Amino acid sequence: MTLQGILETCLYADDLDVAEHFYTAALGLEVFSRVPGRHVFFRCGSGMFLLFNPKHTRREQSTVGGVPVPLHGAHGPGHIAFAVPAVELPRWRERCERMGIVIEAEIAWPRGGSSLYVRDPAGNSVELATPRIWGLPETAHRTGLIADDHGEDQSSR
Repeated sequence: MTLQGILETCLYADDLDVAEHFYTAALGLEVFSRVPGRHVFFRCGSGMFLLFNPKHTRREQSTVGGVPVPLHGAHGPGHIAFAVPAVELPRWRERCERMGIVIEAEIAWPRGGSSLYVRDPAGNSVELATPRIWGLPETAHRTGLIADDHGEDQSSR
């Protein structure tokens, strides 16, 4: 038995409307599903990015097919890293600067690859990173992120 990859990952935000706007307008993610005040789900490449309001998911039980979904939630900033092709990283830097998004750090990693770090409105650390930082080939990832302002998905190769 082997794990095939990460199917979904999640972060938490108290104001989902503001966070949703950041992830759609700044990063180009498309909303897959939403329950107002509770969660917003985004498709990202071959996986899912889930954004929950912990005020609800920590204490309000939901069920699927009569089976309770385990409660979950976190306090404080979390972290997510989105894979981006190396050739697009400068365009992501320009996009962040143009949109007034502060780049907290830009790192050229010793083993290769680079990362840009920004914060979402909830204070979560959002990293735009080339897969090479982990020794992975770029062709193994489709980011699902849109890198330009013309609606063209720049993640396909």
